[in-house]
Amino acid sequence: MILVVDSGSTKTDWIAVNASGETLFATQTLGLNPQVLSSAILKERMINNFDLYQNRKEVTHLYFYGAGCGVDSPQRRIKNVFNEIFVNSEIIIKEDTYAAVYAVAKPNKKSIVCILGTGSNCTYFDGVNIEQRVISLGYILMDEASGNFFGKQLIRSYYFNSMPKGLALEFEKEYDLSPDTMKENIYRRENPNTYLATFSRFLIKHKEVPLFQDIIAKGLDRFIKHQILQFEDAREIPIHFIGSISFFLKEEIERALKIHGLSMGIIVQRPIDELVNFHKNLIELKS
Repeated sequence: MILVVDSGSTKTDWIAVNASGETLFATQTLGLNPQVLSSAILKERMINNFDLYQNRKEVTHLYFYGAGCGVDSPQRRIKNVFNEIFVNSEIIIKEDTYAAVYAVAKPNKKSIVCILGTGSNCTYFDGVNIEQRVISLGYILMDEASGNFFGKQLIRSYYFNSMPKGLALEFEKEYDLSPDTMKENIYRRENPNTYLATFSRFLIKHKEVPLFQDIIAKGLDRFIKHQILQFEDAREIPIHFIGSISFFLKEEIERALKIHGLSMGIIVQRPIDELVNFHKNLIELKS
């Protein structure tokens, strides 16, 4: 049994296929970002899933593509957890940018692949290999134009009294905005990036509001300047996007790209299905 896994900070999609490429089961757990979660929480989120626990000894290969797996220490942490659970499996761990590239990029064609979900990232694909010019330092220092980035901007707008009064009242009804609750979730509980990203739903719901349009435009502009324009031929190749934020802000992204003379490529909300197809093709090549 082969497990293909696409993990963000908010949720993780798992699909199991057999040696013939037939789907055996699909399931979902909470996010498994090893940069912000302890080994105990990572393990708990996996073993509490019925399908994974029941089939853990049948898995021979596990391909994990995850947020927070771009550096060695979190990679080792989650691999150790996998080794405890999937005891008969070969474990391959790559950061989520690989999943994004495999889902949208065409072989032998250059492109830039961006992730805009709970977090954000950007990768150059030369048709064979990938390259990242910017190493992500996580949600506090980076993640521009992501769900947690926009969530922070909304909270700041509310607390600095720049949000229109009627909208602020609606914001209060939808979320618990008390300082105690917010500080507890941001500074003391696990997954503060995921918590912040929940507020971005309000921005998307009311994205026609001029203040929110300004927040979106500035966030995308920063992402384009700091990430996409790192690559010299960015204006000559398509820019693909993965993730929920890019899916729901398609028009705003296209507008921001045009300002910089860039071309929109494909937008995919969930890369897991295309990722599984990628691995099915590998199975066929081996057989």
